[in-house]
Amino acid sequence: MRITRVGPGVVSALALVAAGLAGAGVATAAPHPAAQDEKVQIVTVHAATQKERSAVDALGLDTTEHADEHGVDVVLHGAADVARLRAAGKKWTVKVADLAAVERANAQKDKAYATSVAESELPSGRTGYRTLADYNDEMTALAAKHPTKVKPLTLANASVLGKPINGIEITDGAANTSDGKPVFLIMGAHHAREWPSSEHAMEFAYDLLESGDARNAGLLRDMRTIVVPVVNVDGFQISRSAAPLGNFSQFDYEMKRKNCSISAKTPALYTTGTCADNRAGRLRGTDPNRNYPGFWGGPGASTSWSSDTYRGDGPGSEPEVDAVRKLISSRQVTTLITNHTYSNLVLRPPSLASTGFSPDEIAYSALGAQFAEHNDYANIPSFGLYDTSGSTEDWSYWNTGGFGFTFEIGTEGFHPPFQTGVVAEYMGLAPAAGAGKGGNREAYYDAAEAARNPELHSTITGKAPANTTLTIRKTYQGMTSPVIQPGGATTDPIPYTDVLTSSLKGKGGAFSWAVNPSTRPLVAGRYGRDPVAPTQPSSPIANPAGVPAVNGSEFTNVSIQGLPTYDNGKVVFTFGWPGPNPDPVTDWDFYIYDAEGNQVASAATLANPEVATALDPVPGGYRVEAVNYANGATADWTGTMSFLPPDPAIVTGVKESWNLTCTNKQGKMVGNRSIVVDRGQSVDVGNPCNRAKVASSNE
Repeated sequence: MRITRVGPGVVSALALVAAGLAGAGVATAAPHPAAQDEKVQIVTVHAATQKERSAVDALGLDTTEHADEHGVDVVLHGAADVARLRAAGKKWTVKVADLAAVERANAQKDKAYATSVAESELPSGRTGYRTLADYNDEMTALAAKHPTKVKPLTLANASVLGKPINGIEITDGAANTSDGKPVFLIMGAHHAREWPSSEHAMEFAYDLLESGDARNAGLLRDMRTIVVPVVNVDGFQISRSAAPLGNFSQFDYEMKRKNCSISAKTPALYTTGTCADNRAGRLRGTDPNRNYPGFWGGPGASTSWSSDTYRGDGPGSEPEVDAVRKLISSRQVTTLITNHTYSNLVLRPPSLASTGFSPDEIAYSALGAQFAEHNDYANIPSFGLYDTSGSTEDWSYWNTGGFGFTFEIGTEGFHPPFQTGVVAEYMGLAPAAGAGKGGNREAYYDAAEAARNPELHSTITGKAPANTTLTIRKTYQGMTSPVIQPGGATTDPIPYTDVLTSSLKGKGGAFSWAVNPSTRPLVAGRYGRDPVAPTQPSSPIANPAGVPAVNGSEFTNVSIQGLPTYDNGKVVFTFGWPGPNPDPVTDWDFYIYDAEGNQVASAATLANPEVATALDPVPGGYRVEAVNYANGATADWTGTMSFLPPDPAIVTGVKESWNLTCTNKQGKMVGNRSIVVDRGQSVDVGNPCNRAKVASSNE
């Protein structure tokens, strides 16, 4: 359906207000400006402190994510935005007096550069911005050209409009994704209009495969690089194909930031038409980088469906976000960079000042500083700009333990001239801040080296027979921020479930498996949470009639409830039988599985009682397996299930384990144990496919 209109300002101001388009957190468009003082501008709103910058962001203007110790850059779309700043008592300095004129000039520079230069300094030689089709075609071509080193990747979910989200995996023997190598994930275009973010990611793929750099052989041997150049494929395609207006107005689709979802909060008037042509223009959709469930719903994201920073209707609600979560959750991503524009920044968690620094702040900051040596960007925690919630690495780090960063590329705008925003910034050429220092190219190489550095992740070693599969897994319930509502009130945090699982193929000998620490920073750090409901009452675990034969099993079911009735930080399964501790005669082993049959806890030691603990249990039905390991008929077991509240904010933390299982080629589990391994630690598990008893479940 095509929406007929006479110009980019056809929607009246009254209609916008009535629909919520001019509400809090909204970048509204005034009618196309004619007077000089009504031209779309970029201004720096004076704000010297983090608190002041967060207050500017909370005004609901079109903040650019460019900020420093002086203030925050904001796009002013006309008199209404100016009035909002004045009403808040803010002062500002005009940085770009006529944004449309700058955009027109940039387009002319791109044409001139592409005409005058046959091949750029980039590893691909590109001289202009790619389209979505270009990215897909080039990734296909690289896979065909380097079949043993490149594996095509399509993420688990398609986009809102059904487009595949494609990438490539780069390593020696790329087809084997269960090789135990650490992973560096580099992404672009969470925000559609930030074209250089995708270009930089794609160029690093060419560097690894075709630059001839002496470092490539070692990186291809020891680690895996995953490149996903365009996450927000719908929005990016619209931005790249739109007729440029250059004025950031409501219908300037080239400046679209969000994806193509239609919020349930969208008034019916604005739900018709296509994502590329509708009455709400580019303002319809969700900001993917405010939708990740970690700390979702907090400050720095809008509650208004039409805002450029709209957080979405729920934590992790967007298919593009869920696709990235599934990718990271299924791989041991030890280092991650998500590229954005613009601000010359290397950002790391936390994104909310209220959480304080991460438990890994010293190592995290040092790694960011190493990147900044090459691109000369400011190395700061994300909240150093202003509070944001629902960002990529604020989920990935706190829930997986992998180090994640945001690069805000350049200072010239969302997609500046290709020569400066891509070629110079990537290669470290003038006028980029990293001129002569290697630029983002060298920063990415350092990130790849960091991904394989065993001091920055964990390692599991041992021996595994051929034709076996080792799997490590954790399932737990996380919590969002207290959820800010329109008007400023907050409601209780929302629980969400994460499942981390990855596998290693046994080859009949020794293995070394690079993994992230078993203990999540969210658990081990100072970021506990206060309970919002009582814990579930303790209850006995029913023992089925009879006793299974030695090495046989019996099963019983239990149920765990959750919010809003109960807030369970831990569930403790305790099993005992008449006899000493340890018991040299009788021994029972216990395994707990969720409703999908995944093992979530185990107690298989020499102890009596046996105790298994699961953190942040997901509400639902669970199945308990009791294995008569030795002489169970002599002394039958009894069991209880008890609950503890979430840990309050702590510094040293609670240990958390990986559940490690071994299955044979028929898919039968032949061994399992719990593994606690810290960052920088290597743990030898021997042969995890052998059910021989060990003194403790924590190796």
